[in-house]
Amino acid sequence: MKGKEFVAYNGTKFTIEWYFDSRGFSQSLDYFYAMTNSQKRKLLMLFKRMGDFGKISDKTKFRNENDGIYAFKPQPDRFLSFFTSEQKIIITEGFQKKSNKLPKNIKDQSIRIKNEYLKRTQEGSYYE
Repeated sequence: MKGKEFVAYNGTKFTIEWYFDSRGFSQSLDYFYAMTNSQKRKLLMLFKRMGDFGKISDKTKFRNENDGIYAFKPQPDRFLSFFTSEQKIIITEGFQKKSNKLPKNIKDQSIRIKNEYLKRTQEGSYYE
């Protein structure tokens, strides 16, 4: 997958990466590109904090959504993610928050993406 911008931020504690499906598409990266510069800055500041310090204590900025899914929360957007054993955080989905509750279909999609990522990395086909 030459030419893919996997790395969103390379920190001292975590590397944060965009997820790409088997066709080379990244919904989260496309969503990021469509954001305003101000929105992008908010998200990148959260990536920097998590990447360099390993945690964000403020639940209004980063939150455990259960089932191994976490949310970066640069208002009004959300970026769902998961942690890997290689000190990586993989960004699965980007969307604008429209209600107080995380939509089940979006969380389910992130869980499917996590399982797909783990399968493809185990096979050695993800970073080709």
